[in-house]
Amino acid sequence: MKKIPIVTTISSTVSAIQKACKQSNFTIISQHLHNYTEVLATFRYEMPEIKIIDFGDPAISAERCLTVVKDDPWLLFGGVIAITNSQEQKATLMQRKEPNFLFVLTREEFEQYIEQIIKILNNHEHFLVNRGMNHPANDCEQGSFTSETDPFEVMFYANLISTYLYNTDRINEAERSAFQGAMMELLLNAVEHGNCNISYQEKNEWLQQGRDVLELIRIKRMDPAIGDRKILISYDISPQRTRITIKDDGEGFDWRSALDKPFEPGLHGMGIKMSQTFVQQLYYNDAGNEVSFEVPNQKNVTNLTPAILKDQETFHFQHLQLVCRQNDDSSNLFYISSGRYAVYVDNALLTVLTPADIFIGEMAFLTNDKRSATIISIGKGTLVKVPKTQFMQLIETYPHYGVFLSRLLAERLVRQSRESASLKNELKSLKQA
Repeated sequence: MKKIPIVTTISSTVSAIQKACKQSNFTIISQHLHNYTEVLATFRYEMPEIKIIDFGDPAISAERCLTVVKDDPWLLFGGVIAITNSQEQKATLMQRKEPNFLFVLTREEFEQYIEQIIKILNNHEHFLVNRGMNHPANDCEQGSFTSETDPFEVMFYANLISTYLYNTDRINEAERSAFQGAMMELLLNAVEHGNCNISYQEKNEWLQQGRDVLELIRIKRMDPAIGDRKILISYDISPQRTRITIKDDGEGFDWRSALDKPFEPGLHGMGIKMSQTFVQQLYYNDAGNEVSFEVPNQKNVTNLTPAILKDQETFHFQHLQLVCRQNDDSSNLFYISSGRYAVYVDNALLTVLTPADIFIGEMAFLTNDKRSATIISIGKGTLVKVPKTQFMQLIETYPHYGVFLSRLLAERLVRQSRESASLKNELKSLKQA
């Protein structure tokens, strides 16, 4: 069961999310927070992936609540949905380009779209990442989303996917902005020119009248033949790269001339050329109603360091350099900032650790035992060393990190138990055979 805390005192807003969460088969529930004290405890100890903060509620110190996230973005990364009272306030918040914002909505938009938001999150809980509980870096992931012909919905998907790739350390902050920009441009093209069949000239005349293109899309969608059209967003994530494919139900367009023409600033029509600068291998199918692109994934590096470790000593390792030796005293814990590290037990290679594993030596560290393995760097890497005495002092000052570490160890024990059970079943099957 996923909890989404909402920080507001506005009854209509609370009612809207409670109603959305009560829909059948949903495994997401809302958690109503009234003040900063509740926010601090919930954010730090429950570490929710999605947080809704009402910047339009004068009874809520929204900026102070956001500071809880910004003070430690590693532990409380991303996932903030901001509510405003007006389009002007929304524009002001969006201009800040706050990296923790997943989406910014007016109250009217939030109450209108929250059911869609909850439905998307409920259907794609995989994208709500818990730090330390994500997939190993060498995993491949494939899947798809089916979106309505709705600018709001496709933009939410663009934000959700780009935030997921950032939080799982596939792309860095600059790459996230580029990826997000490319996705939004191509998805809006699928909405406007694909499913709604809005021509370049029609949109140009509309904009020259000072009118909002969203209103034109709304009018077009009133036609059942257009309103029933969908947009399919597929993703294929490998250790090396992420590939996104966007397919609409329209008839397509002459994409070759759009790609070949020079870049000319104007009211619109720059989306495809801009997307070319953001991503790699941008290509269309023959009809022009399906576009794919790729971005390379960064490997063996983490985007952020826990706030409590920012003042600790950092060590840089070269290829085949010793980190620690089996049976040594476990006086230090290591946070994996970058690189790969071979784990040897009795001179036999057991596994390889990466930033996805977060720590080196946490079990021996917590149990006051000696090192159970020898660790050797593979290639270059960076570790943050935390002496035991300092770590205990940090836990006393930031007890919520103790909760996180307990969750991390519990998750790993569950994972190991499942793997052991699977191996036992395989062994039993082999014996029977």
